[in-house]
This record gives sequence, C-alpha cells and structure tokens, in this order.
Amino acid sequence: MKLEHITGHHRHIAGIDEAGRGPLAGPVVVSAVILPQDHGLTGLDDSKRLSAATRERLFDEVRACADSWAVEIVEVEEIDRINILRATFKGMQRTVRALDPKPTLTLIDGNRAPELDTEVHTIVQGDHWVPAISAASILAKVTRDRLMQDFHHQFPEYGFDRNKGYPTAEHLDRLKQYGPCPIHRKSFAPVRALLEPSLF
Repeated sequence: MKLEHITGHHRHIAGIDEAGRGPLAGPVVVSAVILPQDHGLTGLDDSKRLSAATRERLFDEVRACADSWAVEIVEVEEIDRINILRATFKGMQRTVRALDPKPTLTLIDGNRAPELDTEVHTIVQGDHWVPAISAASILAKVTRDRLMQDFHHQFPEYGFDRNKGYPTAEHLDRLKQYGPCPIHRKSFAPVRALLEPSLF
C-alpha cells in the first residue's frame, strides 16, 4: 500500500523509532515525532546513515519545528524484567501518550507494533522513507548516544564511548575481563552467561 493511501485524511501523523534494541548495555530509547507538512527540514534519513554532526544539527532542528515530540528512556531494569521487545513497545506507548496534539495515525519503523490509541501502520525501512520516522530516529539515537557517553565516564573500561553498548569484539573482551557493570542487560545471553555459567 502506498504511503499516501495510508496518510491521506490524517492531519496529525506521528512517526516512531527506537535506538538500542540490540546492545548488551544501556537503555532502549524511543521517540515519537509529529512534523508539520511544510517542515522544511533537509537531510532527514535513517539516523544510522547520517554523520554525528548531521544528527546533532537535525536533533535541534526537529525539536524546534515539530508540532510535537517525545522521547522515552526505557531503563535496563525494565528491559530485563519484561524483555526487550515488550520494553520497546512500552516505550512506544508512553511516547504516543506524551504527544500533544494527539496523533490519529502512527507510523512505526519495522514490522511489529504495540497496541496504540491510534490507527497504526508499520513500515519496513520507514526511518529512510518517512520524514516523521526519520526525525524520531534521530531524536532517539542522539539521546541514546549522549547517555552512553555519560555511562562511559562512569564505566570507562568497557569503551561505551565507541561501542555504545553493542556487542563489538572489544566490548565482549572487556565484558569477559571485567564482568558486567550495573547497566549491562542481565537477560541478554552474553551477559547472562557470565552471571550464570552453570547454565551454559
């Protein structure tokens, strides 16, 4: 189905994306953005395709021009308690509730979505094709990268300033050397294996 067939009669359309579902450490960050039709933003794209400098510029521009935006930080404790997918969905629900005006349509990057009080459509690679999702992607990634930079100062031995908590070879080596720190996700297999070696 073409995007215009989905969005045609809707005035307030939210885009949602997240950053940090795959890492072994740190929160998952979810953002929702409603952009005006004449937003005038240039360079919107999947945040992973953009340079850090471009993301930082757009982070400020998106927040300045959006009709509404929200960012939700879902902490490690919640991820470990209910699993990463459910934690991400909870974050999505909370961001939509925080928007004002309320959206009548929500477009979510990917192929799975939570129940929301709006019409919902998922769009694979939506962070590349849909400006509001691109904008949400940028808010989520910049917010999470800043958080991981802060965590790097607390736990410098893991290289969070470089790996952002993702399971790079360096991160896995440091994890084995130093063991998990308080922001590691204990429910994720490489971390759980160190905490409960008898189970593996």
